[in-house]
Amino acid sequence: MATSALTTESMVALLGSRLTKPEPRIVVTGNGGTPWELLRLVDQAVPAFKLWMLNAHPGIPVRDGVIHESPFVGAGMRKLKSLRYTPARLSLVPALFRGTQPPDAVVIHCSAPINGKVSLGIEVNVIVAAIEEVKKRGGLLVAQVNSQMPYTYGDGEIDMQLIDGLIEADVSIEHRGHKAPSTGEAADAAHTIGELCSNRVSDGATLQLGIGEVPDATLPGLSRLKGLSVWSEMVSDGILSLDAAGALDDNRLIVASFAMGSKSLYKWMHLNPQLRMRRTEVTNDPSNVAKQPQMTSINTALQVDLLSQANASRIRARIHSGFGGQTDFIVGAIHAPGGQALMALRSWHPKADVSTIVPLIDEPVTSFQHSAVITEQGVAEVFGQDERTQARNIIEKAAHPRVRDELWEEARELGLA
Repeated sequence: MATSALTTESMVALLGSRLTKPEPRIVVTGNGGTPWELLRLVDQAVPAFKLWMLNAHPGIPVRDGVIHESPFVGAGMRKLKSLRYTPARLSLVPALFRGTQPPDAVVIHCSAPINGKVSLGIEVNVIVAAIEEVKKRGGLLVAQVNSQMPYTYGDGEIDMQLIDGLIEADVSIEHRGHKAPSTGEAADAAHTIGELCSNRVSDGATLQLGIGEVPDATLPGLSRLKGLSVWSEMVSDGILSLDAAGALDDNRLIVASFAMGSKSLYKWMHLNPQLRMRRTEVTNDPSNVAKQPQMTSINTALQVDLLSQANASRIRARIHSGFGGQTDFIVGAIHAPGGQALMALRSWHPKADVSTIVPLIDEPVTSFQHSAVITEQGVAEVFGQDERTQARNIIEKAAHPRVRDELWEEARELGLA
């Protein structure tokens, strides 16, 4: 039981004395909630270990003796030879801890205590399941306590008696990784896609919000609506715009699993009674998503083909990210009353200088059966259409004009025209 902070020397001693088995598996809070100070001490104390993280950012330990494990690969692990990627829907990741990937230690990043509890704050996600499993197994739970971490209500409230050791580190957790384009062709494309997406949303809808140029561009249209609610894997600064515009339904809780954004977002989250941060098994369970009225899921991909199959996870067969929650929310939204699953992306990839609409994806498929595919070229209705109509809509409404003739040739070869 941890009641007061340890010195760095005492924490290193605790880690070294408890993690003595060869290559213990250490689950560490990922995304925007990485406990960098405590992770540094783990690396100092344990010669060889398996580092298990979701969406690990650059700066994690990368050296001989460290094996990297993840079902969703971030920039910090991408392309590492030591990476062991496990394909899994995010809603099913907690099952890994109970099965093939049990944790020996869990390293969390949490708020300052209130009434004998700390909160996981912006990163609840799969960590609650990891904590439950490590305590069940008699493993180690250590925490980095940070006064800048918001205290959020929900599944991430942890009794301090469960924590075996903690350190204090008052450091910024503000996310600065995303900048939406402000000018040029990219901004124009994002603006068009955002308008097309928001035009499909009505008053009273439930939203899955993300981070990036398309979600940002969708907000102005959404801000004009009323009675919106949020059931989302993540929330970012976009929620502040909706709240300020009076677009949210005050009688419904905002539900999410993790957050990444500005100091303003985290200030808004702190002790907010309208916000509930729930574990992944709740937010991403397709049956729970399907219960939300007019559930609107907006996702993106690297490629979409003429069968409306999407690749959002691999580049040239190499893992780039993972399934994440895309499959969970697409399935749930399609089953929701008045729900829709939108696949939004630019028709042309500017860096690779290639079409994002391809005849047939030759990478492993991340998702399929969307309601519509939306690019800056237009809206291609997909769900409920026969495969030829589906292909025609994608070519004529979503694909870039430069590749439409080629896509028609390929469509004929595939029997889709």
